Amino acid sequence: MATNATAAAKCPGPMKATSQGAFQGENPLDYALPLAILQICLVVVVTRGLAYLLRPLRQPRVIAEIIGGILLGPSALGRSQKFLHAVFPAQSMTVLDTLANLGLLFFLFLVGLELDISAIRRTGKKALAIALAGISAPFALGIGTSFAFRATIVKGAPQGPFLVFMGVALSITAFPVLARILAELKLLTTDLGRMAMSAAAVNDVAAWILLALAIALSGSGSPIISLWVLLTAAGFVIAICLFLRPVLAWMARHSPEGEPVKEVYICATLAIVLAAGFVTDTIGIHALFGAFMVGIVVPKDGPFAGVLIEKVEDLISGLFLPLYFVSSGLKTNVATIKGAKSWGLLVLVIANACLGKIGGTVITSLLVKIPVREAVTLGFLMNTKGLVELIVLNIGRDRKVLNDESFAIMVLMALFTTFITTPIVMAIYKPARKTVPYKRRTVDCGPGYAADSSELRVLACFHSNRHIPTLLNLVESSRGTGRRRLTMYAMHLVELSERSSAISLVQRARRDGMPFFNSKEQRTEQMVVAFEAFQQLSSVRVRPMTAISDLDTIHRDVIDSAADKRAAIVIMPYHKALHHDGSFQSLGSAYHAINKRVLREAPCSVAILVDRGLGGHAQVSAKNVSFSVAALFFGGPDDREALAYATRMAEHPGVAVTLARFQPSRLQSEEEDAADEKAVEAFKAKVGAVKDGSVRFEEPEAYTREQVLETLESLAGFNVFVVGRMPPTAPLVERPDELGPVGSYLVSTEFRTSASVLVIKRYDPATNPKSKRFDPKARPPAATEEDVLDEEMGSSATVVPVTRSPMSDIA
Repeated sequence: MATNATAAAKCPGPMKATSQGAFQGENPLDYALPLAILQICLVVVVTRGLAYLLRPLRQPRVIAEIIGGILLGPSALGRSQKFLHAVFPAQSMTVLDTLANLGLLFFLFLVGLELDISAIRRTGKKALAIALAGISAPFALGIGTSFAFRATIVKGAPQGPFLVFMGVALSITAFPVLARILAELKLLTTDLGRMAMSAAAVNDVAAWILLALAIALSGSGSPIISLWVLLTAAGFVIAICLFLRPVLAWMARHSPEGEPVKEVYICATLAIVLAAGFVTDTIGIHALFGAFMVGIVVPKDGPFAGVLIEKVEDLISGLFLPLYFVSSGLKTNVATIKGAKSWGLLVLVIANACLGKIGGTVITSLLVKIPVREAVTLGFLMNTKGLVELIVLNIGRDRKVLNDESFAIMVLMALFTTFITTPIVMAIYKPARKTVPYKRRTVDCGPGYAADSSELRVLACFHSNRHIPTLLNLVESSRGTGRRRLTMYAMHLVELSERSSAISLVQRARRDGMPFFNSKEQRTEQMVVAFEAFQQLSSVRVRPMTAISDLDTIHRDVIDSAADKRAAIVIMPYHKALHHDGSFQSLGSAYHAINKRVLREAPCSVAILVDRGLGGHAQVSAKNVSFSVAALFFGGPDDREALAYATRMAEHPGVAVTLARFQPSRLQSEEEDAADEKAVEAFKAKVGAVKDGSVRFEEPEAYTREQVLETLESLAGFNVFVVGRMPPTAPLVERPDELGPVGSYLVSTEFRTSASVLVIKRYDPATNPKSKRFDPKARPPAATEEDVLDEEMGSSATVVPVTRSPMSDIA
């Protein structure tokens, strides 16, 4: 009895699920549910906080999650026994590990959903050779390294499984992490990025096969048992393909486009994932393999796979997956690495990992005629580690193949090799940007330019589908006369988030060239259908595209696309969304900063479109266009550019344009006054021959601010206002934003109208430097009128051109 009491004291019983509350004298941390809630909240706060701190270094979030796990473990905060016993007591680890592995199970299901087997089949010979070399060389060095480990710190480890685990750990390339790094560095469209992604996809599949082999060999039974495990696993894969795939295909066929997917299909699929995990765990190759295989065989066509991703990914990726990294961190005790022998082994394994992966990749790349700089960069990119690395190490530790010291060494190796990837690639590889010289960078071509015979190219950007009707109606009304006079590049701006489906978007865009895609597989999408219908009904050529980037760098896609497509004007959406009551609410400072950066750095004119539903919620056919446009002219280059755009709109038979010319409230140079007069006379000469009264010219006697406001009130019934961004007039509102002194008033609550507003800034090399570089810490050598406007706004996202930025050549 005494022995049993002593054992009970040393090994506390299982935790109860819930407590009766602190007022009943119970500590909630002694119960499983409140303790798990605290652990999850702590993990989310720490990992997201670290991700925010590492953002300037452009590190993937997996780095923050690994570091966060190590900091919460016995290497840092866990050194305090009081903290460890209170927040992560030993009796709670079963619950934490269960939640972490459940999150990992469904995350691997998402990975399977994202994996494009057909793309892997199309892998070129060069990428295949690089992938094989990037696997075999580090695998061989990993086996060599294992002998040094077994001779020193893991003497009792089984030889066969340990050799395979070490080889797999060194040969892995993290496909999702690599995709994110390439997207951050704007390298996905380069030949280097395509080669890296293709090779990493092959490497990813090979890693899963090798991991299954390592798990089968790590069993405690005889080689015959390991063979039975492998054969049964192969039978499971065949059964999945023969029996489960038709069932999932039947569900996908009964989930047509445009209709909600039945809840029973979603529930059945998630239950199948769990059941497959149970089967593979019973076989002995870990539950995650079953979930991964189910994800692979789910049909990718139609909405079924997309709905599954939407239902699962936010909860799993945001809450449960970080628990797996923390679970790994709690098992990682850096303090076990002590003495020259342990640190020497850490240096050895890092050196061999880099030598095998980088050396094998570089040598093979040179043999297939890849230049030296690109070959070295490719080697470092292929050396990226991630989640699969931690899965390998955790399984190895659970199977007693790795001890605490070797586990900590391998985790630090994965952390180090991934951390150095981004800074080294940024330092050694600067892709050559092709510069396409072009003359037409403005709507107003100026004297001596054959504008009538030139094509106007417009890069129109939007954040969501609700902006498409207004965008199409605006472009239709400004197409001018004749056929094929205007080409519209419609760019959907998509934030590259940490969600797994973002990787799918990146892969889809990569197939057709980042940041552009026009996927034939996605023709049923609302966006593509709308643009194709518009092109059929109008004389405007439309090229839909997508830019997928972090919001901090997505302006680079817009700017580079404008240069590549030789656009004369870029149309950006306003950073505020319209509410049903007519007011605007900001989408966030990041969207505001995008517009300011594009205004600063675009190689052509820029327009900000304030969408108030021009033409309603549907695109209006060309023959039914009936809009009234008010062009407000105060003077200056921006107003002249706005007048040139309004002139094109006046050529449309369904558009009535009224030019309201105001007297500037600030003095201009004689050259500017002469240019303004010439622009107005050109407008009258261009559209003066119209006899149907659709073009009018007014010159109101409005000299004071009150008179200007009164005149604008009389124009409130128009459908569209076209105005320059920085006219020579006093601000009509106290704190104007990027729309300028007049445009800011037109969207304010003081001005009651349902008209959309187009605010245009004319391209000027003085304010749009050719370098197109951005450095938020630099200041311009001399303050300009736009700088004063930015300071008045009090924005933290100040955008200024600089002579050089270390990130510019990469970004």
